[in-house]
Amino acid sequence: MSTTESRPPIRVLLVDDHALIRTGNSLVLAATDDITVAGEAGTGEDAVALARALRPDVVLMDVRMPGIGGIEATRLVTSAVPGTKVVVLTTFDLDVYAFESMRAGASAFLLKSATPGALTATIRTVAAGDAVPGARDTGRLIEAHVETLGRAAAGPRLRTLLSPREYDVFLGIARGLSNPEIAAELTLALPTIKTHVNRILAKLGARDRVHLVILAYQHGIVRAGRAARGT
Repeated sequence: MSTTESRPPIRVLLVDDHALIRTGNSLVLAATDDITVAGEAGTGEDAVALARALRPDVVLMDVRMPGIGGIEATRLVTSAVPGTKVVVLTTFDLDVYAFESMRAGASAFLLKSATPGALTATIRTVAAGDAVPGARDTGRLIEAHVETLGRAAAGPRLRTLLSPREYDVFLGIARGLSNPEIAAELTLALPTIKTHVNRILAKLGARDRVHLVILAYQHGIVRAGRAARGT
């Protein structure tokens, strides 16, 4: 039995006010062996209710919908069902709606024009808690709207909360590097990097890697695409 077959499938909730789009994404996911559609919703309100009832691994969320919309739905889902990850669908790669959705708790954004392979790859990596394909695009999105973040309130500097090695890993995440890229740069084993990432998330109270990138911008650790050594 393969590793994929031995694991339960990733359960996905599809959210879009266009039934045709939901059907198309459902057909894409149905062609995989390790992803299944747990349910579908056409409004933000229904998305929140179904997420609470079904507790899917991932919600594929359209951000522009009638009613409360995808941004508020994302906020409510990630608050009510912390174990569920949200991937937002957007039309443009620097869309302010995608940015606000990630501030609300989404773990990644994906263009509606993305290929089926990109869709399934993003769902798998988000479900696993890894860096999503195109992680640097997330950094570009945050940078494009960084003026709306505001500086972090006064408090302990991030560097005082992390060990020197954890801080190095944090800088790699802030730059959009994947775990293998960070491991190669720091000459460390991949399992060691994963352990550091989990510790960083716990120490900083961050829900995922995207939240860590946002923290890096808020604390001035990343400016104009550059990671600083201080702070």
